[in-house]
Amino acid sequence: MKLKRNAAQCKRCKTVIESVTRHDFKFCKCESIFVDGGKDYIRRGAINPDDIIDLCEWVDNEEQS
Repeated sequence: MKLKRNAAQCKRCKTVIESVTRHDFKFCKCESIFVDGGKDYIRRGAINPDDIIDLCEWVDNEEQS
């Protein structure tokens, strides 16, 4: 499996954030969660880990274009 989309949503402010490239560090509007890594790796953090809604998408290596 290969990472197609590295994204998350904050349960507090409802902001959807996406890291597009390596080291593309993004905070949500209320700065409660962050994502990083683009399609190279998944790095997440939060004041409260329960505030993260995972929106990552994966694709089979054979299906990627």
